[in-house]
Amino acid sequence: MIIREFLAWTQNASAGRRAEATTALARAYLYGDLSADEAWEAKTALLSLLDDPSPVVRRALAETCAASARTPRPLVVALSCDVPEVARLVLARSPVLTDADLVDAAALGDEATRTVIAARHHLSHAVSGALAEIGELDTLVVLAGNPTAKITAGRMLRMIERRGDEASLREALLRRSDLPPEVRYTIGLAVAEALSHFVTDRGWLGTERCDRMRREAGERVALEVCDQSGAAAVARLVAHLRTTHQLTAGLILRAVLSGRTDFVQAALADLSGQDHVGIARAMRDPRSFADLHRRAGLPEALLPAMQAALSARQAAGPSTGLRGAGLSRRVIESAIDACTDLPAPEMHAVVALLTRYESEAARDEAREAARAIAAEALAREAARRDAAAADAAWRAALESQRRSAFVAPEDAVEIVATAPVEAPAPAAVEPVIGADAKGEPAEAELPNPVGAILDALPEQILAWYRTEPKEEDPEVQAAMQEVLDGLGADLLDQFRASRGGAENRPDEGIRIAA
Repeated sequence: MIIREFLAWTQNASAGRRAEATTALARAYLYGDLSADEAWEAKTALLSLLDDPSPVVRRALAETCAASARTPRPLVVALSCDVPEVARLVLARSPVLTDADLVDAAALGDEATRTVIAARHHLSHAVSGALAEIGELDTLVVLAGNPTAKITAGRMLRMIERRGDEASLREALLRRSDLPPEVRYTIGLAVAEALSHFVTDRGWLGTERCDRMRREAGERVALEVCDQSGAAAVARLVAHLRTTHQLTAGLILRAVLSGRTDFVQAALADLSGQDHVGIARAMRDPRSFADLHRRAGLPEALLPAMQAALSARQAAGPSTGLRGAGLSRRVIESAIDACTDLPAPEMHAVVALLTRYESEAARDEAREAARAIAAEALAREAARRDAAAADAAWRAALESQRRSAFVAPEDAVEIVATAPVEAPAPAAVEPVIGADAKGEPAEAELPNPVGAILDALPEQILAWYRTEPKEEDPEVQAAMQEVLDGLGADLLDQFRASRGGAENRPDEGIRIAA
């Protein structure tokens, strides 16, 4: 009954009316309490709407059914193969679509469709791998920025291999919390390579020098990645470096000079096949380390430098290097001293390498010192500015309070000017407030600013500083009265006379001022 009435009504209705009816029918099917027969009829009516000539109707159907898991699968698959503006609604949210459906849609769709698929929640490894292989830059950036997408380390490396020269992709990958160490290292190499190409294109440095700087930057990045990684992550990074032929003897020597024992142990374990316990024991014994050095396949010319560096590191402790992958000058100096007097021709290259490391360590120490000095200077300048601002604010507030609360009113000035002033005797003339040198009245001066400030303070604050009269103890008063009664009458009369004279003596300063 529903399908017959609906199809008959849609023959003459406009596209807008048909879209509204489609939305109502889809909501009734998905969320209504329909019987089995009614649900079958509604489902059949919805499937028939796939042949509607207007995309407005199909879009309304996709908007209503996209997020529901109860939507019939044939309806969702058909909508995912519709025109892009209809298909993207279903591809972005529908939980009915399988990984195979999404991979097929990504392969057949345009770049905007792939971007929509890359933004889906909880994207699987299969779909992410397909997008990493065929997606362009916009799709890769959205995929890397999707925190719920499951992406393997190999697919991340493939993304960097394809478009690692784009800064937007590198930044999106670096924001991921599950970024493997080998991917972080590869991103660092991509940055170093981009900078190297920029410098060589400008003609600022030669190709050979840029290649050396890029290689040394890659070594520093490899050791810096190990700072926030565990033993398993370091082992993965070492395996990646060995697979890509980037685990060199120079990198292992730099790790020894930088105190990166975890990286050295992982590298020697990967190269020699021994366990970490045996390698840690061999690194404390020069003779055992020589055997380990040969089993790992490292050049014999590096053995004296490594032995001297390990001995200096054990004697000095772990606090000789800088933070991160910084080199230690003391350890490098010990390695240079051990290699200088050796007659082998290969030692010249080793000494030259150690000399470059020493120069790099000196520059790192200078950067640290300059950074500390600059931070201290900025802190002092900030403290000085804060103190100056506080002092200026206090002075401005004091000046504003003085101007607004302590200026004498005009009527008070007139009263002082017209009040009669008695001229004192010539011998007793003293400076009078409100009169000039000729004895004529002058303008009234402002009150004392200290007293004015105290007058402006709230009554509650002043009450804290007022001295309240203390109640005297009756026993103390009785004792004092007993002492006074014991005094002689003459002495008491003299005391009272002296007190009365002092109280009755006029205050000349006050009288003159009045």
